[in-house]
Amino acid sequence: MKKKKEVASWKFPLLLLGGVGLSNIGDWIYLIALNLIVLDKTGSALAVAVLYMLKPAAALVTNSWSGSLIDRWNQRNLLIGMDILRGLLLVTLPWMDSMAAIYIIVFIVNMSSAIFEPTSMTYITKLIPIGKRKRFNSLRSLIDSGGFLIGPAIAGALFIIGSPWLAIYVNAATFIISGIITSFLPILTDNVSRHEKITLSALKKDWGVVWKFSKDNRWIMSVYFLFALFIVMTAAIDSLEAAFSKEVLHLSDAVYGLLVSVAGAGIAVGAIVATIFAHRLSTSVLMGIGTVSVTVGYLIYAISDGFTGAGIGFFVLSFSLAFANTGFMTFYQNEIPVEVMGRVTSVYGMAEAGCVIIATAFIGAAAQLTSIQASVMAGAIAMLCIALVLCLIQLKQVKVRTRARGMI
Repeated sequence: MKKKKEVASWKFPLLLLGGVGLSNIGDWIYLIALNLIVLDKTGSALAVAVLYMLKPAAALVTNSWSGSLIDRWNQRNLLIGMDILRGLLLVTLPWMDSMAAIYIIVFIVNMSSAIFEPTSMTYITKLIPIGKRKRFNSLRSLIDSGGFLIGPAIAGALFIIGSPWLAIYVNAATFIISGIITSFLPILTDNVSRHEKITLSALKKDWGVVWKFSKDNRWIMSVYFLFALFIVMTAAIDSLEAAFSKEVLHLSDAVYGLLVSVAGAGIAVGAIVATIFAHRLSTSVLMGIGTVSVTVGYLIYAISDGFTGAGIGFFVLSFSLAFANTGFMTFYQNEIPVEVMGRVTSVYGMAEAGCVIIATAFIGAAAQLTSIQASVMAGAIAMLCIALVLCLIQLKQVKVRTRARGMI
């Protein structure tokens, strides 16, 4: 009887994981197909690079007000709406002749994603009880790693059958099906002021709420900010991945593809191990060990001079990322009150998007002025410093909480 209740309690979480997994697979199909479509239309690497700039740019535009929307509206319906909107927008892409029109549609899709991500975090926190969050987050990492492996494989098969445009249509379908799956989830509106207008005064008030929460909870926001900086540095270093592989490691296209597959295997194995052991480890340990180990992987990659060293580095960093992400998501869900989560995520997400643009531009310029390998190494060392400070802050707080419990 107890076992049946346990299985029944996972009905909605598993539905949610199904929707997230389908959407994640679609994201990979979309990314690969769109890169090829733009390259085929323009023959320009710069035109493809613009696609990567649209995502943080969309976050900068959206996140200043989206948190106010998320915390006031029905989150389940907002998730459904963003999925359906993205699906419908992608259906229109093949009918666009000009690059300007394609960029506009992609920008709006990225804006929808910028709303979807913090909304899903808030909804997940409401839906999943505290005791199940580590297991859920580790399963989500496993689902995400599956998308990393399955998405490109499906995209390749669709290119053989038809064309990149067929892959775009399939991606549109994954978003719409994901929205349909989400519609079977419960509505959680315990603190929602129904469809309150988002005015300038409301936005100012909400920014004040985020500022006050940050001042009153400096340890929580220090951990959040440091982990965000850590992710910013991974994005900046990853922007040099292809150039590093071709110009420093001298890998062929086929061998570079194999290197990416090694990373995919690392993500999958790491996610499986995290799913098995995450509930036995504290959130601080998951995040601390995960971030430091990811940095070690980047350092191995940075000093390598061939496929073997780079492959080991890629496997270590991608394996460890599952633990770091599981730890951070659980920490965030447990420490940020759900009634302000959308606003906090959006405001800090806007800052993170700005930092990604600045860090990527900086490391790219450094690679031009010095060398690609020196820039990657400097980025990895900066990551290590951030990870160590993050560990020290967490360790200090653990001691404070342990002492407080002893005094009770």
